Amino acid sequence: MERPSGPVTGFSLWRHYGWQIELDLRALKVTLRMDVLRCRSPELVRKEVWAHLLAYNLVRGLMAQAAREAKVLPVQLSFTGAVQAVNAFATVWQVTGPKGRAEVCRRLRAAVAEHRVGDRPNRSEPRARKRRPKAYPLLEHPRDQARKLAGKGRYD
Repeated sequence: MERPSGPVTGFSLWRHYGWQIELDLRALKVTLRMDVLRCRSPELVRKEVWAHLLAYNLVRGLMAQAAREAKVLPVQLSFTGAVQAVNAFATVWQVTGPKGRAEVCRRLRAAVAEHRVGDRPNRSEPRARKRRPKAYPLLEHPRDQARKLAGKGRYD
């Protein structure tokens, strides 16, 4: 397997891992659409978070297998590309019988290994919020009451 190029010092190693952590969090929030949790009760929110973590770990496990077969490091493969490949192969998996699934898995790993990320040595990004606040006021009343207030110009 290939090692990252360039000298690795304690500080640069920390920056490298810090960037990788940022990418992992982005993969959870953006790629797996966990930026907005849809459940309302605390119990269901916990279940939703655990479901996202399970999906994330399953994709990362698939990426590790694909990287081993392609003789590259797992961080050299694209998480977004892996998720897209899994989604593309989902229908193939459903229509394939038990005898053909080993071949489907092999092809899926090959497809995941094709999605590579570019060489990004010493990558750093400024910390800034990308999302702009919405121009709408916060909903401070139950919806049925807010609808009545909207007619009076309160929520317009």
